[in-house]
Amino acid sequence: MRLKALLALVLLPLLVGSAVGGYLGLMRGTPSIRELKEHAQRGARVYADDDTLIAVLSPTRGAQHVPLRQMPPHLINAVVAVEDERFFKHKGIDYIAIVRAALADLYARRLVQGGSTITQQLAKITFLSPEKTLKRKLREAALAIKIERSLSKEEILELYLNRVYLGHGAYGVGAAARLYFDKPVSALTLPEAALLAGLIRAPARYSPFNNAHRAKRRQLVVLRRMQEAGFLTPRQAKEAAQQVIELSAKRPRDESINYFIDYVRRQLEAQFGPQRLYYGGLRVYTTLDVRLQALAEQALQEGLRALEKRRGWRGPIRRMKLQELPQEMPFVRKFAPGDILEAVVLEASAQEARLWVEGREGILHWRDALWARRLYSPRSEEPRVLEPFSLQRLLEPGDVVLVRIKEVPRQGPLALALEQEPQVQGALLALEPRTGYLRAMVGGYQYGKSEYNRAVYALRQPGSAFKPVIYAAALEAGYTPASIIVDEETTYEWSPEDIWSPKNYDEKHYGPTRLREALAYSRNVVTVKLLDEMGIGRAISFARKLGIQAKMPRDLTLALGSLSLTPMELIYAYSPFANGGFRVKPQAIKYIADSRGRIVLSYQPQNKRVMSPETAFLATSMMQDVVNYGTGWRAKAVGKPVAAKTGTTDEYRDAWFIGYSKNLLCGVWVGFDDMSPLGKEETGSRAAGPIWVAFMKEALRGQPPEWFEPPEGIVSYWVDTTTGLRVKEPAGRPLATYYREYFRRGTEPPLQEPLPLWQVAPETLDYD
Repeated sequence: MRLKALLALVLLPLLVGSAVGGYLGLMRGTPSIRELKEHAQRGARVYADDDTLIAVLSPTRGAQHVPLRQMPPHLINAVVAVEDERFFKHKGIDYIAIVRAALADLYARRLVQGGSTITQQLAKITFLSPEKTLKRKLREAALAIKIERSLSKEEILELYLNRVYLGHGAYGVGAAARLYFDKPVSALTLPEAALLAGLIRAPARYSPFNNAHRAKRRQLVVLRRMQEAGFLTPRQAKEAAQQVIELSAKRPRDESINYFIDYVRRQLEAQFGPQRLYYGGLRVYTTLDVRLQALAEQALQEGLRALEKRRGWRGPIRRMKLQELPQEMPFVRKFAPGDILEAVVLEASAQEARLWVEGREGILHWRDALWARRLYSPRSEEPRVLEPFSLQRLLEPGDVVLVRIKEVPRQGPLALALEQEPQVQGALLALEPRTGYLRAMVGGYQYGKSEYNRAVYALRQPGSAFKPVIYAAALEAGYTPASIIVDEETTYEWSPEDIWSPKNYDEKHYGPTRLREALAYSRNVVTVKLLDEMGIGRAISFARKLGIQAKMPRDLTLALGSLSLTPMELIYAYSPFANGGFRVKPQAIKYIADSRGRIVLSYQPQNKRVMSPETAFLATSMMQDVVNYGTGWRAKAVGKPVAAKTGTTDEYRDAWFIGYSKNLLCGVWVGFDDMSPLGKEETGSRAAGPIWVAFMKEALRGQPPEWFEPPEGIVSYWVDTTTGLRVKEPAGRPLATYYREYFRRGTEPPLQEPLPLWQVAPETLDYD
């Protein structure tokens, strides 16, 4: 007995201590109750460059806080009935619901019910990390118990309803009421409240904007649960179910600005930690230009849709029986030109098709579907062509397709155009090259479908978009734009098993070639031979100075961009070309103030000279000719002085277009996440170029042209195009075999006497 008592005296404190220690360990890092209640007022406020508020950073991304007293009782009852019927009876964890859910899942042999209470859901969405581990689940349970002990049920409901995600970027019932119905929470009707409550389980699946009939069925489930819980009489539930809801005319846009917000959020979390960021009342003033951001989103989405159409028609999204179409729509939907919606084909003839678009008829003419004559084939690089083209051969009654609304007449059918959801992805980054200020950032086709920011995190091969780095390194080493390298069949044999023969894109050779011409036409053989002459080590060292930290192969394939790096890393490496030779760091934040307006941090542009101003000008001048007559010819449509370079990798897996004016640098990447080929002939010029042009043309609209002026150390001479040697200016108009070239003073080539005029073939004379 004494031994047992002694063991008890020893073990009991150990067990109690372990339990207390385990609880304290679980609770470490979780928000305090005070912080939970204050988060809506204390979240960091983020402003664009013009001081426009663009976000409130909180664990729930700045949900609009609405006091519980302003919420109608039927909204509260709807949420409780469908999410946690025993909410007012349990103490944070509902063991009865857990057992019931486990039995239902076991019977169905799949997950069909959840046992989480509203308090547990509040604890879950309060955590600052998305990890799904046993430790996190235990911490959620511990926090739920802590919340129940510290807050009243009404306080818990208020916090939950202001934090829960309800789709299309709407956090909290306040934002959701505005989004779906364009009204305050206090004005919600019973049918509207039931619809919102039904969204909680799966916002994207039950969104009335995505699928009106699925949303209606979910609303009926909520009304039935409210009746079963005693919140409604059968008559009230029936009347609510029969009422037609008018949805907001606003459309839930995919906010690509969230790519930038997430990028800023990560920096702030690293700088301040989650607690001060989300509960410290910080004010963050960023470099984002809201106008350029909107232009970037539009340009990327339209460009990716155009590329997807060139890849070919993949067929209908799905099929349905026309008998399943409802006679009446459960919601009143207002249409606007530009809306992209699902539609059901009712009938199709050769020239036009009649479609059902959420309760209204629409007409699709063959001209607005002509792109679909190209039929996508996953086993072939080249799409099949439907000849002769006919809508009757393309579409069948019951096909569910995507359409864009062209016109919305007051009476009669909608005018439609056939669309297709892109599978291809892309990224666009725009910055100010002198300061490094980020002006626009889009990391994918739609943030709502993929939050992965490809502009910042995707590792891709740059292909020929890396060539300006090689040529600039050569210019720093003493080469000139007029230096000659022979474009010819070349083989490198490092061992009997390691033999490589670089090829040009068109598999032709052009003999003696000036570096300016080689870059303009993106000649592979010349670039490889240039790297071989210059030395791989010199090129890698120069790339490091530009800010490229990616691992680089120490072989000649580096000339063709065989490394992997992020779009941000490559695009920022171009900034010294545009700003006169200075490396700049990505700058998304200008300064940060505390809740009293005092500056706590100020971020100054960090510039470091990495190349001479002469090299920067010469490289820019060469890339201007990429636009003037080379692979980047599409950029001439901008109508302003710009320099650019295209990039395409093997099998068309990556397409790049990076270019700049004097004060704005923009880069575009296009590709598939799984590295699939984009399709035949989808080069950087064709796939990424139109996106770049669409953005830059609007971004620079109304601005006067700004020329790239040569610095003092630059001289200009007439040069023979065939030899690269300096010549005297001929009398009268210059001959076609001569052109004006720039050089760093001291690197100009020796003088060559021009041929007498009588020895020059007449067809080479320039009479313009």
